[in-house]
Amino acid sequence: MKAMTINRASGAPTLAYAAVEQPAVGNGQVAVEVSVAGVNFMDLGARSGALGGSYQPSILGVEGAGRIVEVGAHVRDFQVGDRVAWVFVPHSYAEKIVTDVNNLVKIPDDIDDHSAAALMMQGLTASHFATCFYPVQQGDIALVHAGAGGLGRLLTQIIKLRGGSVISRVSSEAKVEIAKAAGADHVIVSGDGTFAEEAVRLSGGEGVHVVFDGSGPATFQGSLQALRRTGTFCWYGPVLGGPGLIDIMSLPKSIKLGYAVFSDSIHTPQLLRVKAMQLFDWLRSGAITVKIGGVYHLADAETALADLESRITTGKLLLIP
Repeated sequence: MKAMTINRASGAPTLAYAAVEQPAVGNGQVAVEVSVAGVNFMDLGARSGALGGSYQPSILGVEGAGRIVEVGAHVRDFQVGDRVAWVFVPHSYAEKIVTDVNNLVKIPDDIDDHSAAALMMQGLTASHFATCFYPVQQGDIALVHAGAGGLGRLLTQIIKLRGGSVISRVSSEAKVEIAKAAGADHVIVSGDGTFAEEAVRLSGGEGVHVVFDGSGPATFQGSLQALRRTGTFCWYGPVLGGPGLIDIMSLPKSIKLGYAVFSDSIHTPQLLRVKAMQLFDWLRSGAITVKIGGVYHLADAETALADLESRITTGKLLLIP
């Protein structure tokens, strides 16, 4: 099979579209023919080594959708021909993956593979942020960074579903209408971290109830300043780095600051499937929509990653084997 491999032996990591051997299917596992793989900032971190730790994949990618083509022993409830989606399954930039069935969600017949793949990482993350980490209530005002991106759009829609209002920050005028189309009540254009004063003004002078910030150190202080008393700061996204050491006694306005981690919300196969089905239901009803920002051939993964890193894209980027 073909896959997008990564070579770190020569210093700077390089990608190659190459033939690799498909892993054997073990007990409780299936082989899936990948129809679409999702592109994520996590993949940039895996390529550069910014994620740290033991995650040093030989093939990039953690998200996708496809059809089961082989079933191992002791597999229940899944069979050859089932359409499935997944997230946090390594080596997803490939024509096939082999994975434990606990990592899989069945795709309903009326949901296409592109939409299913686009919802897994960003949709489940957005759901965690707005329903678990900070359960948005009627009347809450949220500041959403990168509001025209795939995660920002879905987060905006879920906040609106729960009765909140959204101040969206985008990096350029070209992204304003995309953020508004997702449901943002107000949009701030700022690429340099100067947004707090406007966010406070738009929230009636009190500041916002919650900030969702995955934009890296450049926005950290502004996000602090945009919060009201006892507001909540949801920080995420390790690829762009953290804000550095924080003196907890310097935090203003009795705010609550936390680092939102996907696995704390989706920590069992049952939760993965329940929360994915909630997203599929919202998509089916029109309560949320998915914007596909670009579709690339798997061999062009390097271009897709460069486009994502440049911040010129909006919506979800996908790879097709």
